[in-house]
Amino acid sequence: MAFSTLLKAGVVALATAHAEAKPTVNDQIVFLESSNSSLLTYPTQFTQNIVPKSIHSHNDYWRDVPLLTALSYGVGSVEADVWLENGTLFVGHELAALTPARTFASLYVQPLLTVLAGENPKNAFTLNQTTPNGVWDTSSGTPLQLLVDIKTDGVATLPYVLQALEPLRSEGYLTTYANGTLTTSAVTVVGTGNSPLDPIKALEPRDYFYDAPLTQLTDPSLNTTFDVSLSPLASTDYEVAVGWSGIGAISDAQRANITKFVNDAHALGIKARFWDTPGWPIHARDTVWTELMNDGADWLNADDLEAASEF
Repeated sequence: MAFSTLLKAGVVALATAHAEAKPTVNDQIVFLESSNSSLLTYPTQFTQNIVPKSIHSHNDYWRDVPLLTALSYGVGSVEADVWLENGTLFVGHELAALTPARTFASLYVQPLLTVLAGENPKNAFTLNQTTPNGVWDTSSGTPLQLLVDIKTDGVATLPYVLQALEPLRSEGYLTTYANGTLTTSAVTVVGTGNSPLDPIKALEPRDYFYDAPLTQLTDPSLNTTFDVSLSPLASTDYEVAVGWSGIGAISDAQRANITKFVNDAHALGIKARFWDTPGWPIHARDTVWTELMNDGADWLNADDLEAASEF
């Protein structure tokens, strides 16, 4: 039914029901919403009205509903701790937290496939579309960052992680570096924790990247040239690198550390993240967040996603 016809029907219905009252725009909205009209829905609306934000969901798998809760707040980066046990990748903070059902595939790969299938409908309108949409309806070209924190032996675990990512890879959803070209796609996967540097450097093509050490980007002992083709992200422990609690004034030396590390990363085109930032007291947490943002840090590392999304 055409919009004008539907609107006219609403006006007539409301006028009949309220002969002495003129229908308002809000009345029309209520009528149209209650009509279940196909005019009011579209394929990619799963993340409708959600604005992506530079927030990293620290230990994302701790949420009651991992991944989707982060998406609901517009969180642009999530993190899964993975353990290789008997050929399967399980997700949890420690061995005692693992369960048969909570796997890397069930908590992250499969939900991402479902979300991205919705954001990339196959129809006559998308027939010639060559670049897949990301998870964000409001910003389809913005990738979701997925950190894979390997907890078991990195060299032994990496092949299983790469295999687990195959469903996303086969759909063209993974950011990839190949033949000297970095092609950004819907999901950028970054290995951290025990993810092994040398095997990741050797990947060709590469769709599993390396979380570089933010305080050692120019350290010659690592025998590595860090750039976005290898490390779109560099991270460090805030407590070790900076140490300011957020209570009282930050010292010049502490601020200089933040800006030095951030500037080192930005000079290489890499984004900077500080983890293990204070979570309590709340005013101290917010003060540290403010300082990091003012000093150019790219990702706000957060446990309280609601607070971070409103920050």
